[in-house]
Amino acid sequence: MDPVEINAGTWYLRALRADDRITDVPSLTEAGVPDALAHVRLRAAQWSSGTGCSWAVAEPTTGEMLGEIALTGLDGDRPAITCWALERARGRGMTATALGSVLRFAAGGLGLDRIRCAGSGPAAARLAARSGAPDLLIMD
Repeated sequence: MDPVEINAGTWYLRALRADDRITDVPSLTEAGVPDALAHVRLRAAQWSSGTGCSWAVAEPTTGEMLGEIALTGLDGDRPAITCWALERARGRGMTATALGSVLRFAAGGLGLDRIRCAGSGPAAARLAARSGAPDLLIMD
């Protein structure tokens, strides 16, 4: 499957990149990803194999990665979604907006009707409710 870009209004969702034009390595490093370049390569391999889809949640004018949304397990019967945001990008509704856009893509574009939310607890429940598509999520 080829990567799909999503216009989420205020935010732009695109495949993770590490090339001469855009690199997400600094943002992934800031987020604590141990091997950022390997992470970008893993996400590209998941798109190619159809086992997962992932998006850098980016600022639309600069393309800077501020967070990530990932759907994994697409080759099995328990697809799951995870998301995170850099600390400096939190509190602006970015993750909820991006999550809702990805959930609508998962339902309409991939035909998924239930997705396991890899997070748990009150924060995950609030994020799911604010996404605008909580009926798709199975909370752990």
